[in-house]
Amino acid sequence: MNKLKIIFMGTSDFAVFSLKKLIKEGYNISLVATQPDRKKGRGKKLLPPPIKTAALQANLNIIQPETVADTKFEKTIKSLAPDLLVVTSFGHILKKKILDIPLIGAVNIHASLLPKYRGPSPIHSAIIKLEKETGVTTIFMDEGVDTGDIIHSAKIAIEQNDTAATLHDKLGLLGASLLIKTLKGIEENSITPKPQNNKRATYTPLLKKRDGNINWNKPAQSIEAFIKGMNPWPCAFTYLNGKRFKMFNAKTTDRPNPKAAPPGTVIYKSADKLFVSTQNLPLSILEIQAESGKRLKMKNFLSGYSICKGAIFSSASNNAS
Repeated sequence: MNKLKIIFMGTSDFAVFSLKKLIKEGYNISLVATQPDRKKGRGKKLLPPPIKTAALQANLNIIQPETVADTKFEKTIKSLAPDLLVVTSFGHILKKKILDIPLIGAVNIHASLLPKYRGPSPIHSAIIKLEKETGVTTIFMDEGVDTGDIIHSAKIAIEQNDTAATLHDKLGLLGASLLIKTLKGIEENSITPKPQNNKRATYTPLLKKRDGNINWNKPAQSIEAFIKGMNPWPCAFTYLNGKRFKMFNAKTTDRPNPKAAPPGTVIYKSADKLFVSTQNLPLSILEIQAESGKRLKMKNFLSGYSICKGAIFSSASNNAS
């Protein structure tokens, strides 16, 4: 077992990659801190966060604070006298009094090439902004949001077919490997952290469901990237006849865009294809879900749902096309 005494803090599926890697590499994890169980889905069933499930499978000690600002949480961390905090996708902002507890410091794994795309939605943003590459960065945490000194970073190409879901898993694996490289460097005293260039920093928002609303007045390439970047959550959506349709995948075509068709218009339909006009080129919708329906490939969707040529998708729920 590796000598570093670690407290791991994380919540989401992204964090699971790093926790499992630490376990596999034999690191001494004295505690796992994660968010409380939450009610989810239509049935509002109380479900554990992914990290809790992974920690239970490994028989690790778990704490689930509602807030990290109370003295109980602070006392628990202090009592374990950790060498290092490892934090990724935790969902809580740690104050200086917590960051100062570990002997060495707190390491964070962030899913972007910092200082670009600080904040909670770096994976979505990289796709939506049509980036050709992205990556992961390990930093020593300070009180800012993703502002600490950079330890290591690693790049990865964003492929044409990547969605936020596929890129999430690629970056999760890459981040787990970079974490081990970072910890080995800390153990060997061979790292030289570098301050971030704050002038080059960009920020990402905390996404909400309403942020998935498609603006058909944008170029097809931008809408394609938006749909992929919002997949699987919060999910891109649009309206037709007052009903919401979710869209999970799309592809820009090279067909001419009819000048008479306003953006959002269905300009071509076959047994397995649906093309929608945009600001410049038609967009082929590849995966869609009707309100209260299932997520389907376009061929399967069109076999059971009728959308007429000339119908107009809209960002508003009260359109009557």
